[in-house]
Amino acid sequence: MSHIPVLLQEVMALLDPKPGDCIIDGTVDGGGHAEAVLAKIMPGGRFIGLDFDENMLAACKVRIGSRENVSLLHGNYADLPEIIEEKKIGKADGLLLDLGFSSEQLAQSGRGFSFGESSAGEPLLMTYDDSRKPVREILRAMPEKEIADIIFEFGGERFSRRVARAIAEREKRKPIMFVGELAETVRNALPRGYERGRIDPATRTFQALRIYANDELGNLERVCGGLEKILKPGGRAVVISFHSIEDRIVKAAFRKLAKENKAAILTKKPLTASREEIKKNPRSRSAKLRAIRMM
Repeated sequence: MSHIPVLLQEVMALLDPKPGDCIIDGTVDGGGHAEAVLAKIMPGGRFIGLDFDENMLAACKVRIGSRENVSLLHGNYADLPEIIEEKKIGKADGLLLDLGFSSEQLAQSGRGFSFGESSAGEPLLMTYDDSRKPVREILRAMPEKEIADIIFEFGGERFSRRVARAIAEREKRKPIMFVGELAETVRNALPRGYERGRIDPATRTFQALRIYANDELGNLERVCGGLEKILKPGGRAVVISFHSIEDRIVKAAFRKLAKENKAAILTKKPLTASREEIKKNPRSRSAKLRAIRMM
């Protein structure tokens, strides 16, 4: 199934790509937004697509094909100022960050992001590449209280202490090595009728551990703090977040730039998906879009 880009019309209106522009997509994923951007900036434009996940880069290449002035790079968007300098790209006219996880990443990674039955035998890595410590090692080494704090802070799991206790007890008996083992441990730790069946009981714990293992919030703070090195005057940044902490980081960074007269905020309040879009693409339900233009 093709990757369905979230808030596509809103992204295109606020990013406002024009023929000849240089646009960076820091989370290129399966190429849904990229396809629309390329249609606006070519001929004569330049497109840089970045992703931490090499599988997603391969999927994007299949979708958009090999084109002149299109570079798909394996890397972390937090390193964009250094990547721009190293590759001699120069500052861009636009930057897009879609911080959500696509269904393709969950289903095809083989790295333990998904906790469905088909992924139960996957190793419990939950990292985008091998440069980070996998979750199975984090759980083995981390005290129970720290595990509980991570699950509460990054997952919003109100039963975080109960889950952390169950994980710690399981680790004492036998280290958790595979996705199914962690998912089963979490589900068994939570009360029956959890969230009235609206979400899988393992959802919040897996989200929290993924965010922590990949330092996703630190990466976001770094890229937001480096926008002056990434974008030209007049250049625009559009960020789609799916987590309240992510949205707070983007909001604070944009406000700081505006207060320092370095940028103008283009979205007084975050834009969200319409009912129609949510019906077609449930992933868009929690999406919040904020945009800024550099001065």
